[in-house]
Amino acid sequence: MSRYRGPRLKISRRLGELPGLTRKQSKKTYPAGEHGQQVRKPSEYALRLEEKQKIRYNYGLSERQLLKNIKLAKKVQGSTGVILLQILEMRLDNTIFRLGLAPTIPSARQLVNHKHILVNNQTVSICSYQCKPGDIITIKDKKSSNLIVKKHLESPGLANLPNHLEINKDNLTAKVNGIIDRNWVGIKLNELLVVEYYSRK
Repeated sequence: MSRYRGPRLKISRRLGELPGLTRKQSKKTYPAGEHGQQVRKPSEYALRLEEKQKIRYNYGLSERQLLKNIKLAKKVQGSTGVILLQILEMRLDNTIFRLGLAPTIPSARQLVNHKHILVNNQTVSICSYQCKPGDIITIKDKKSSNLIVKKHLESPGLANLPNHLEINKDNLTAKVNGIIDRNWVGIKLNELLVVEYYSRK
């Protein structure tokens, strides 16, 4: 099952800041659980697993979806880790989150599933839809859709808009200008460890 329904703060305490999963911040600096305060040097496997889990929880993917994206990234020429991040960042649910139209990726996924989003004047209800340069993203011309998005725009999840996206907040229209650059990825992680994790399986 792809959607995580458990406590999100517990995950962000264990893995670090995950802007796509939750906006809540814990005052506790150590991981959740009875062994959270014990300081132990993590093994190489543990480090790779942690980076993989960061990607999974931040983008809201199942193990199967992530493995599928890894295989896709390996077929493309270039750095597999960077291409994987570009594939995940160009997903429709993540693009809506990065535009500030939703506070988190699960919230953006709900907007897509409930058919509030149009891509090139066509209703798209598939969260994993890959946005391409030149795509125009608009909000359905319904009062309820506009109210939800305007409320989210008042307090966006991430402050900085990536350089490959542009948005007109007056008429709620956004455009994808290109493929995201690695420097603009919203999550701090070492993508090479994720590739290594799957290459050893």
